[in-house]
Amino acid sequence: MDSAIFAIARELKECLAPICELRDFRVFGSRARTDFAGDSDLDVYIVVITLNGEIKQKIFDACWEIGFAHNLVISPLIVTFAEVTQTALRAAPIIRNINREGVAV
Repeated sequence: MDSAIFAIARELKECLAPICELRDFRVFGSRARTDFAGDSDLDVYIVVITLNGEIKQKIFDACWEIGFAHNLVISPLIVTFAEVTQTALRAAPIIRNINREGVAV
């Protein structure tokens, strides 16, 4: 992964730390694979312990603010730890792909 993108992802992760209890944070998709186009978004996988409407909105707001500052669209996939360990979501192709190819930040 490009070092500038990794730095942006790290900035986002640090911004989220006081907002929610992070269990996992990864970049996935074309930016992680480095086969992106110039206008590709930054896909981030965010696993939190607890999630409600307020926390979700704060995460979306942080993604927008940091993305805006870097002229980049950040697209979060936000799930709870329970969802990816105790429900059928754990077997979803996108989750398996992120676990296989995602870059931990």
